[in-house]
Amino acid sequence: MRIQRNTSGQPSNPAGRTPRPAAQNKEQQPVQPKPVPQPDFEPEEPEEYEEYDDEEEEAPRRRRFPIALIIVVVFLALVVAAGWQVLQLYNEVGGRTGTLGSEVTVTIEEGANANQIARQLAEAGVVQHEWLFRMYAQYSGKASQLQPGEVTLRSGMSYNDILQQLSQQRVFRKTVTVTFPEGYTAVAIAQLMEQNGLCTASDFLACANGDAYTEKDGSQAVADFSDYDFWNQIPDKEGRLLKCEGYLFPDTYEFFEDDTIQNYVRTFYNQFQKVISGMTDQIDANPDDCINSIDDAVILASFIQEEAGMESEDAKVSACFHNRLESTDPQWSDHRLESNASSYITNDADNNYLWNSPMAEYMGWVEAGAIPNEVLAAYDTYRISGLPAGAISNPGKAAIEAALNPDQEYIDEGYYFFVTGNPNGDYPGEYFYAKTADEHAANVAKAGW
Repeated sequence: MRIQRNTSGQPSNPAGRTPRPAAQNKEQQPVQPKPVPQPDFEPEEPEEYEEYDDEEEEAPRRRRFPIALIIVVVFLALVVAAGWQVLQLYNEVGGRTGTLGSEVTVTIEEGANANQIARQLAEAGVVQHEWLFRMYAQYSGKASQLQPGEVTLRSGMSYNDILQQLSQQRVFRKTVTVTFPEGYTAVAIAQLMEQNGLCTASDFLACANGDAYTEKDGSQAVADFSDYDFWNQIPDKEGRLLKCEGYLFPDTYEFFEDDTIQNYVRTFYNQFQKVISGMTDQIDANPDDCINSIDDAVILASFIQEEAGMESEDAKVSACFHNRLESTDPQWSDHRLESNASSYITNDADNNYLWNSPMAEYMGWVEAGAIPNEVLAAYDTYRISGLPAGAISNPGKAAIEAALNPDQEYIDEGYYFFVTGNPNGDYPGEYFYAKTADEHAANVAKAGW
């Protein structure tokens, strides 16, 4: 039997007959595909990729902060700083800090211990570290060997040298500290020296004036103060009572009990020289000015010190005095100072230099009529023109500066008078200034006098 092959890919009719077509009136139904079996697992979604711009630079990678390195650096810095400090302390102890400083005199009190001495040396600038010297003295075994007395040391010395100096037996010099208020007279200062057991008032005054006196050891002496510039410029005015008046600068001083009288006086003069060192260039040589020398400045300052109770009024009071002494006003043609602080007005409230001050008592002028005429001719400011023969007290620095620098506004406006309020009145201690005598009289009434 011959089999005819089907090359169409369709199954052949076994009977060899053509298949009968479907009925034309039936609507042809679409063939539904068989469902494709789904796998039991879900396929992974494809990864999404950002577009890459090959021109864009790749971001730098972030580095970790080197904490360990910082710790090492800080540690090394601390070690170096500590080493440097140790070296400084080593040099301090060994005296290897450089050149020695100027000499410093230190007085070690009787019974002072190592702690007190270390503090004293540090305050004097001899050592830089109080605690270091104290420890060194203790561990060196010399803390108990330190001796009282006066010793001269210098900064930069080794601790061994300092301890050696302090361990030497010295003569202890006792000191006395005395405060002298501004405006004290020379007599009052001399009396205060005597009250503190340092010397007699009469010997102190004689020495301060450059006259013959008896030293504390009984020897006769005449002090020479020509090494002071101001001393050489003090004029020998007729009727001057005390050459030293005005130049014994008031301050607080520490004196050795066993020192000489001349050294006591030099203590005052040294301070005066120091205070006025920057003022001498302010002195105006103008003949119309009442201040033509340092002596003029000291004399006027002594009146300012007595008349002005407060530093804030010094320059204004000075202006009134300048106007009286320099004015071209015919009413002031005599140029009198007219200060109750030095006059023949016997008013106990005025602290009058000629009437009721320590100076007057010392000179014996305690009764009316006892003041010699030659003294009145030299010091009575209501009688004489210009400044008196000498100062009437020892002024402080502010009063001296005011004498050289009066209030310019009060000078220009022409103030001549001033009065302070009565302590028992309505205006105690208040200052009233006036240009005319009538204004001044009204102020006096208002001030309660």
